[in-house]
Amino acid sequence: MFEARHTMDAPTTRSADNGTSGGGGGWFTPRKQPEPGSGPESGEGPSDAHGTAATGDTAESLVSSDDLAPLAPSTGVAAPVADTGATEPERTSAPSRTATLAPTAQEASPADHRVPVQRPAPAHRQASPDAVLIRRTMAEVTPVADKVTSYFYALLFVRHPDLRPLFPAAMDTQRDRLLKALLTAAEHIDNTPVLVEYLQSLGRGHRKYGTRPEHYPAVGECLIGALSKYAGSVWNAEAEAAWVRTYTTISQVMIDAAAADELRAPAWWHAEVVAHDLRTPDVAVVTVRPDQPYPFLAGQYTSLETPWWPRVWRHYSFASAPRSDGLLTFHVKAIPAGWVSNALVHRARPGDVIRLGPPAGVMTVDHTTDNGLLCLGGGTGIAPIKALVEDVAEHGERRRVEVFYGARTDHDLYDIDTMLRLKQSHPWLEVRPVVDRHGLLQLPDAIRDHGPWSEYDAYVAGPPGMIRSGVDALRDSGIPPERIRHDSVEELIVTGD
Repeated sequence: MFEARHTMDAPTTRSADNGTSGGGGGWFTPRKQPEPGSGPESGEGPSDAHGTAATGDTAESLVSSDDLAPLAPSTGVAAPVADTGATEPERTSAPSRTATLAPTAQEASPADHRVPVQRPAPAHRQASPDAVLIRRTMAEVTPVADKVTSYFYALLFVRHPDLRPLFPAAMDTQRDRLLKALLTAAEHIDNTPVLVEYLQSLGRGHRKYGTRPEHYPAVGECLIGALSKYAGSVWNAEAEAAWVRTYTTISQVMIDAAAADELRAPAWWHAEVVAHDLRTPDVAVVTVRPDQPYPFLAGQYTSLETPWWPRVWRHYSFASAPRSDGLLTFHVKAIPAGWVSNALVHRARPGDVIRLGPPAGVMTVDHTTDNGLLCLGGGTGIAPIKALVEDVAEHGERRRVEVFYGARTDHDLYDIDTMLRLKQSHPWLEVRPVVDRHGLLQLPDAIRDHGPWSEYDAYVAGPPGMIRSGVDALRDSGIPPERIRHDSVEELIVTGD
């Protein structure tokens, strides 16, 4: 067992409860109350957008907000993206010198949202001393990752049993996410802007779990306990000090972001199911009415909790641009053994009430350019693509929009009629269904055959394999990586829902 109790620096904010939000009674109040409308700079609109080009190879493509359960990711990075019909995604980011991590600029409102410029870590810069120590620790514990994460949660729940209700009943997926968060943090720890943006969105997203400032020291103490047990010969006083410094600063960024977010948004929204359209035996289009205005951008996604699986949140893309009636629509594919997806497809009915977390995602349209849009949607990944088309139409733009709608069979083109009606209404829109034949991936070939695409911004949504092959095909077609946007795929592989 971990002998010495490592004391983490206490957060410098207080927790209050104004009774207007859920989450186990915790609102975060910072040292100085932020002015309404101000807060940590996030580079995103409503909650959790990340970077201009969220390609699979960039730090920002890994970043996302709240797919991780309440407390685990507070040490580093990693989280999700929209459900594309396979499972759900995740992401990450990182800092430069941990002592410099701090909110920097005013947070953008949804109406003022612009996709931020990507800020990769400076090339050829020597790693900071703390980064070297943290990466060395992670290299040591990765081969025994299962033991590290299991020991961490055992410590946390034994020493702090009051925290157990904040986590889902089944912890298998949660353990995987903790390790992914730590590995991502270690990888990007010297990229301060990216990590700060991620941490701020993570802090905002964790409000819905009921995370409070006083929880962070407990998590840090148990994290260091687990690392010290399994890091072997590389763990010493210097390594421990590096982790304490990094974790303490990371925690404060998250706490401050949550406090600022309290001034402008609830921790969650209740939403009533008003329509349930079963398009295929395993795909449903679910429409809900939030209990209060829900600001989001076309192309984003949200986290969603059903009444049948408390504390289990999954991510789904909005299937339309914001509507005047305030309704929200999601396309959900029931995944084998997927708790939330099966509940939404086979159990949900009008009148049921679900909960929504804050909006998130990078696949938003940059309306400051007149580049064409090349959109690849596979399976239920067509949902955010449809939203992007509607967004372009509502802005009255005449930009070329090319949509490739990929599916395994004709039967899986469940929303093709909707897309073709949009095509009839908008002469600047082209829709091309692409069905795989005999198990062969046809979408990459179709992209190459209809190019070149050098004057287009690309958007990709769908199952992990489709995203990877689509990104490769787009690069081969001459589209620069910084103009390829998609929500990350790592969590899709992990969650199985």
